[in-house]
Amino acid sequence: MATAIARSVLRTTLRGGGPRAPASKRTFSSSAHHDDAYETAKWEKITYAGIATCTTLAIFILSKGHAHHEEPPAYPYMHIRNKEFPWGPDGLFEAKKHH
Repeated sequence: MATAIARSVLRTTLRGGGPRAPASKRTFSSSAHHDDAYETAKWEKITYAGIATCTTLAIFILSKGHAHHEEPPAYPYMHIRNKEFPWGPDGLFEAKKHH
């Protein structure tokens, strides 16, 4: 154990260590002089402006007319049934036809 302590002291001496100065106060991403209430109010205004802009844009886009396309012709070859379905002659979700 004494050798470990001696090694530690030797390492700090070689690194230019010694008694260290107390660590400075840790600063985070915001500075100490910045007002949090100001930031909150700013982002609240930005949020409300964004909501108003998006709502206005959506109303404008949705109020414009859109092109109506004519219905495609009924292609009879697309509904060919060569085999009966297990649940009967009609499709599963089609209205039953009475013969």
